[in-house]
Amino acid sequence: MERPAHELAEGTAVTVAGRETVVERRGGTDARPLVRLSGIDDREAVQALRGEAMIAAEGGGDLAEDEWLAADLVGCTIEGLGEVRRVVDGPSCDVLEVGDDGTLVPFVSDAITKIDVQARVIEVDRAFLGLDA
Repeated sequence: MERPAHELAEGTAVTVAGRETVVERRGGTDARPLVRLSGIDDREAVQALRGEAMIAAEGGGDLAEDEWLAADLVGCTIEGLGEVRRVVDGPSCDVLEVGDDGTLVPFVSDAITKIDVQARVIEVDRAFLGLDA
């Protein structure tokens, strides 16, 4: 389950922490882009956005069958665990934070068996996750 790539070219409209802004400059690599955003002018402003999701304006292409936007997964329910609270960008894979206890579910095909964003339901392999006794 790869996350969709986005070039984040100069002039791309993005939203960070509910604030709309524009990419002024882009460097780095596709895997780890470095961007300068309009209106984010000092270190304190940058630090305040650390860990926040950056959402690029749609129109960069359709998602593949096995790709989802993190925003579409938040609010989905996993039976017996609860509601997806957020998607955490982990070092080797994304992780779903689920329920009031903050249960972490790796966003990998071994753990996730089905996603139905229309029905707001995610099915997991409970045995793989060690949830069945």
